[in-house]
Amino acid sequence: MLKRRQVLTGAAAAAGAMLVGTNAVSATPVADTADPFPLGVASGDPLPDGVVLWTRLLREAGAMPRRVIPVGWQIAEDERFRRVARAGVALARAELAHSVHVDARGLRPGREYFYRFRAGRHLSPVGRTRTAPGRHADPERLRIAVASCQDFQNGYWPAYLGMADEDVDLVLHLGDYIYESDPNSRFPDRVHTTPATPGLGQLRTLDDYRARHALYKSDPALRAAHAAFPWVSTWDDHEVENNYADLIDEIDDTGPRRQTPEEFAVQRAAGYQAYYEHMPIRATPRPGSPALRIFRRFDFGRLARLNVLDTRQYRTDQPGGFPDDLGPEPPGAGNVDGTLTGAEQERWLADGLTGSAARWNVVAQQVMMSRTRFPNPTQVPPTIVNLDQWDGYQPQRTRLLRLLADARVANPVFLAGDIHSTWVSELKPNFDDPASPNVAVEFVGTSISSDFPVAFDAPIKQFNPILNPHVRYFDGLNRGYLRCEIGRDIWRTDVRVVDTIEVRQAPTRTAASFLVESGRSAIIPA
Repeated sequence: MLKRRQVLTGAAAAAGAMLVGTNAVSATPVADTADPFPLGVASGDPLPDGVVLWTRLLREAGAMPRRVIPVGWQIAEDERFRRVARAGVALARAELAHSVHVDARGLRPGREYFYRFRAGRHLSPVGRTRTAPGRHADPERLRIAVASCQDFQNGYWPAYLGMADEDVDLVLHLGDYIYESDPNSRFPDRVHTTPATPGLGQLRTLDDYRARHALYKSDPALRAAHAAFPWVSTWDDHEVENNYADLIDEIDDTGPRRQTPEEFAVQRAAGYQAYYEHMPIRATPRPGSPALRIFRRFDFGRLARLNVLDTRQYRTDQPGGFPDDLGPEPPGAGNVDGTLTGAEQERWLADGLTGSAARWNVVAQQVMMSRTRFPNPTQVPPTIVNLDQWDGYQPQRTRLLRLLADARVANPVFLAGDIHSTWVSELKPNFDDPASPNVAVEFVGTSISSDFPVAFDAPIKQFNPILNPHVRYFDGLNRGYLRCEIGRDIWRTDVRVVDTIEVRQAPTRTAASFLVESGRSAIIPA
């Protein structure tokens, strides 16, 4: 059987032979002989009648012209574009880095489509996408790959090559799509772009962020995964800066790295705009603004509702002021006014959960929900928690978990990333009572390439049964992603890993599998 990447490559070749004819894409020529699609194509935010199609025009050598460039687009029912469903011309504008976001509507629900762009005589690669099932549909299954945390400098991305060959309907990316650190890699071909102000370990300007996003999108494995499936994406911290909270700079920043809220707002505006310019998301950007709403909701018929959160833009500062936001539990337990979501987003989430008719209610967000005590190397106190996670905002976490129980929300499942390791847990409002009922389950995916300290793996595995008895599985040694199959009665999660990120290609394997039965918030090893 041909792999999906081979099918799309063949489709691109076939499409290139069909540049003339009734269904050809047309647009005003670009005054350049170089391919303007080095960053590939992507699709995302699928609805029953539409999907966002993305590309960005870029010259690999030299600057793009400042003028508006018309870009033709097509979306078809077949990979050879003989049955074109919709077509048009979008305008790639310099103020948005000549990115193109087409919200293609009028499509049929639950269908596979193929899409492409044209600028002048240049035809883009072909992408494959899929619309969501209709509102009243009752599909037998939904298949999702869950990814996060892809530090370019730390290694290659064979996990994305494995993902591109999976049979899934959607990729869910939970943040840390780029990293802001200065150039420094043991791999000569994995070195970050140089920012305008080297030495800060930060990106500050819009050009800084644009160059970093373009570097990440230059990776062929990432481009293959984008071309193979629609994505639903949200950011975490590194798309702007490590552990920021609203307009509050990272706690560990000092000297020229430290910024006032007014200064940080300018940096955040640049990071948010560049994120929009490079991702297939349905959003309304305002260039120069530090605000961009990306929390949103997707329904997949009556099978699943997906609530996608933003736990960075509206959060209060991490409590306690500890270095790296690692500290004792009491500051998080007493953080009664703290919030990861802000009041408006919390109300939105509560309404979406309590008003849902779906069999499965999924909350996709950035940081681990489960209480997670770590052994403290200094032994004073004996345990510490990550106050950047929900452990730093315990009253809000308890409020949300109690809502699930009180409202009898059907089959809540939390998905997260951030911590560069795999965690599978059962959630309860009172973690101090192991015998108390579970109200949800959580799957935290490992990283695509970002590092987890190897020395931490064994102690965490040793102490989890004592410190975190609700954690059913942990692995800090492997990189990869989650593959989730949501059925009407059973949820299955496969932990998909690669054995190395030292090379571009490595086999993908299943390290562990878990089931959740409808009506029971319990983890069952498969």
